[in-house]
Amino acid sequence: MQGASSGIGYGLKYQARCISDVKADTDHTSFLAATLSLKEENEVHLIRLSSSGTELFCEGLFSHPNEIWDLVSCPFDQRIFSTVYSNGESFGAAIWQIPELYGELNSPQLERITFLDTHAGKIKCVLWWPSGRHDKLISIDEENLYLWSLDVSKKTAQVQSHDSAGMMHKLYGGAWDPHDTNSVAATCESYVQFWDIRTMKKTSSIECSHVRSVDYNPKQKHILVTAEHESGIHIWDLRKPKFPIQELPGHTHWTWTVKCNPEYDGLILSAGTDSAVNLWLASSSHDELNESQTDSPTRRVDPLLKTYSDYEDSIYGLTWSSREPWIFASLSYDGRVVVESVKPFISKK
Repeated sequence: MQGASSGIGYGLKYQARCISDVKADTDHTSFLAATLSLKEENEVHLIRLSSSGTELFCEGLFSHPNEIWDLVSCPFDQRIFSTVYSNGESFGAAIWQIPELYGELNSPQLERITFLDTHAGKIKCVLWWPSGRHDKLISIDEENLYLWSLDVSKKTAQVQSHDSAGMMHKLYGGAWDPHDTNSVAATCESYVQFWDIRTMKKTSSIECSHVRSVDYNPKQKHILVTAEHESGIHIWDLRKPKFPIQELPGHTHWTWTVKCNPEYDGLILSAGTDSAVNLWLASSSHDELNESQTDSPTRRVDPLLKTYSDYEDSIYGLTWSSREPWIFASLSYDGRVVVESVKPFISKK
């Protein structure tokens, strides 16, 4: 179903790629969004949805010294987040803390807790332990995975172990398995590779084509979703990794990111460089998948529930709200945040 956006908008001052749900904020539906300007002073926006659900407002605006390529909110402390940043020549990563706001919009500067400064290569992302309070972090550069121990009170982060992806592979990103916290998936050009963080060694891989994004299904063990540049969205059962169990067509240009809903099994968001967000309802079990494959074509249900197309630029940032899981936020490259509700589709499930 095609359709223009009926969502709530918010504008950032500069171009942007990163938006994150503030999972630890259990009182508000909040997001962090960050800008990507090489010449101007960059900004991190703390954005909240009003209690009526009709307005987005800025709860805090903070300067950041470099252009921001990755941002993730800490799952156990709403004031802490990580960024991957670049000054145009080199990349770095750091952990930050938002100062106490006391209702003031013109807030003090961000407090840098620590750098993640072991990387020699181009850092791509930081992964937090999937849920709950924990001191472990993963950082991924083009060639390596590092496991860190973070001590917020002492403002330190120490490398516990690391491993290399190998000479033939260039890493792009990753995801931490919420069902098995010893397992991390990392994406590279033609594979998704899996690591056991207890030994920091590769355990297995699945072959993909130009995979750009990966996400675990939080409601089902062993289910992984990948977004691949030209071939769309693939859903995998890691117990049978040779072939995907379902394929979705993706976008008319590059499919850039994919996100599984934190609460409603089978609901998947994707976004791409065709300036659109797609909402999908995937088969939630092998039985459903087998039934859909044996049904006549006239009985098959279109997995695409809606396309949100009221954007003017590529969409790189995408996140579900964990507090209100029928809400998602998207961020287009021109700095436009849009928050949408998928409640009508949940009621039909």
